[in-house]
Amino acid sequence: MSNSWIQAKMPEFVRDTFRDFCLAGSALEEQFETFDRERSVSFEVLNDLIGTAMNKGLLWRLKDTAHLLFRNTKEDPLSGRFLDWGLGYIFHEAFKLREDAYQNLNYAPLFSNLRGKDIALQESSIGQDFVQVVEQTEESMEREISRIRFIIARCRKLLPLFLRDHKENALLGRLLYSQNHLIREVFRDEYEYLVETIYEEEPEILYVLAARSLRMGGWMEKAIDATKQAYKLNPKNPKVLQEKEIVDNWTKRVKV
Repeated sequence: MSNSWIQAKMPEFVRDTFRDFCLAGSALEEQFETFDRERSVSFEVLNDLIGTAMNKGLLWRLKDTAHLLFRNTKEDPLSGRFLDWGLGYIFHEAFKLREDAYQNLNYAPLFSNLRGKDIALQESSIGQDFVQVVEQTEESMEREISRIRFIIARCRKLLPLFLRDHKENALLGRLLYSQNHLIREVFRDEYEYLVETIYEEEPEILYVLAARSLRMGGWMEKAIDATKQAYKLNPKNPKVLQEKEIVDNWTKRVKV
């Protein structure tokens, strides 16, 4: 891939990395909450999230896109270096968790059924040592989940610091608008920090950029809604008024 192509695709890489981080974070946390309750996770879900070299899953694509984004950002911010490492770490730790989930799914029930059978036999005594190893799988899964949760939490703090240099990215604004429920779910009480860090004193710009991107894509009804939200936040901002004038003129033409 040429550097000029990578630079041209930067707005998309920013959007895709942030989107996939939120999607992956939501899916992983669902599995982690299941583990908290039931001491197990779904091998099938983790397998789909990771995928294979020939059919990459969400986590694999996130890792690859993150490498392209953070290793080719011209300013080379420190936040990007940490995020590059952190998102790669999540992928590799999830890889280990998937293997443990497979062991837990296929071998733990087998040894559980054999526990206490024919204990007088020599091989039964030796086999009990295998049971101890299998039982350690759950402890290993707990450690892996704890590490992934820790890195995700740190990435939630780093991403706003990186994204504030991309606050003019219309694709990012559109994502924050259209996938707001998902982003709030992942960032929880840090959502306000996310928006304030990126857009500083002008949170309405999020909706202006979203409206502009939606309008350019032909999604006028959604563009109107985004503009209304921008106007509600700051009816005096010239950029808000400019976007409002454009969508208002469109609405008048449609009614005529």
